[in-house]
Amino acid sequence: MRTFLETERLRLRPLTERDSEALLALDSDPEVMRYLTGRPTSEETLRTRVLPELLHHYACWDERGFWAAEERGSGAFLGWFELAPVEEDSAEEVELGYRLAVSAWGRGLATEGASALVDKGFGELGVARVTANTMVVNARSRRVLERVGLRLARYYTEEWDEPIPGVEHGEVEYALTREEWGARR
Repeated sequence: MRTFLETERLRLRPLTERDSEALLALDSDPEVMRYLTGRPTSEETLRTRVLPELLHHYACWDERGFWAAEERGSGAFLGWFELAPVEEDSAEEVELGYRLAVSAWGRGLATEGASALVDKGFGELGVARVTANTMVVNARSRRVLERVGLRLARYYTEEWDEPIPGVEHGEVEYALTREEWGARR
């Protein structure tokens, strides 16, 4: 399988339908889903909604926007990373995201993978702006975004069909432009 990106400890490769079982296990962990939906993802939802989104191919840069994260040494599936165009026909602005198994938490892997994706986006893929969103109360993800160099851009609220604990505090958007990224180097 083609490797999209490698870091010291991670290999990112295109997700495939063969990852369905691992994705279902990931999305079945209540801690992983705590700030996303608050509940496990059903097999039907994974098959009909989640997997098609994860496998989507963006013609504007001839790539997918989501990649399986594997541990380089063992090849173990750890979760996924996202660097996906916000608009279907333009890779100028992309959204950064990640979902990792609890076993991968606290090891710096989210920061390592996200940082490498930001660098690849600005350095190779022609991205002009990277954004990321999370709940205000998701302190761990907010710290990862800050370590990667993204800055708090705004607070906002959304309507949730099924509100989860913490949603009453709102959400945050982080962002980084190519110019800001270049000035850090």
